[in-house]
Amino acid sequence: MDSTTVEHRLAAEGADYLLLAGVNDNNLQELARLSHIRVILRGDHLILSGEVADVERALPVAERMVQQARIGREFDPEDIRRAFEAGPEPRSVPAGRDRGNGAPRHSESEVLLAGLKKLISSKSEGQRVYLEAIARNDIVVAIGPAGTGKTYLAVAAAVDALRKNRVKRIILARPAVEAGENLGFLPGDLQEKVDPYLRPLYDALEDIMPADWVRRAIESRTIEIAPLAYMRGRTLADAFVILDEAQNATGMQMKMFLTRLGLNSRVVITGDKTQIDLPRREDSGLLQIEVILRDIDGIAMIYLDEVDVVRHRLVKDIIRAYATADDTRQEG
Repeated sequence: MDSTTVEHRLAAEGADYLLLAGVNDNNLQELARLSHIRVILRGDHLILSGEVADVERALPVAERMVQQARIGREFDPEDIRRAFEAGPEPRSVPAGRDRGNGAPRHSESEVLLAGLKKLISSKSEGQRVYLEAIARNDIVVAIGPAGTGKTYLAVAAAVDALRKNRVKRIILARPAVEAGENLGFLPGDLQEKVDPYLRPLYDALEDIMPADWVRRAIESRTIEIAPLAYMRGRTLADAFVILDEAQNATGMQMKMFLTRLGLNSRVVITGDKTQIDLPRREDSGLLQIEVILRDIDGIAMIYLDEVDVVRHRLVKDIIRAYATADDTRQEG
């Protein structure tokens, strides 16, 4: 090794080495490709060697990989690419040091679900700001396109609050607004008609918690998933309440929902201003509260965009292409 290169040995004891390396060493190979260094897992150490600047840039990502492998959280080359592009995250403790009890460190930009051996963390700067806002505010409004993790991260924060006994229940609501379809012509009773609108909320829960836990929580009404209209006349106390797809709530519905807030409750409102299905765009309660509530202390407005998308890499390009087409149409 010549004088222009360095070798850094990162302790990896306690990590699941299969998770760390990935199938056929894909994770290590992706880190090596992105940072232009050599990455080897040897014994209890992850060895990074290459140019000084390249190794320094790769080190925070490598540390993150080791942390996640220690708690048994799966990740893949796409996660490594996002972490590499985002750069080093702010930490609550200095790099390379664990808490005194040896537990994996986490901050307000991470959700460590006790008993589930699962760490859900931000994958972009926007998501980090979003999770920190949820931790610090009673009401958070998250606005951004599909795939930015608005609903998923809110549900994770809600499950975390429930399991830590900070709230007694989780309430997930969505406006049942037809996107080119008519509820009246769908088969089944009312519940069967609205379930398709609520399915994304079930999906988020079941990805975070075992399916039998979700079923028992819904049966005991510890978790409630319902159309927004079902919130009328209620007081939502000791609850973590999420209103999803809020762009399709009317101004009156939004006011009704916000005034349900009771003692020791938190609210997260998520929506995408580009997917309003109401007959008149200006009737959207999401657009209205963006202006009406922006200066109230304790209410945070968070904006996510295509750089925060964590779905397939093409989703970012699709969102950008639609935005460009909309701009062109408006100019014409």
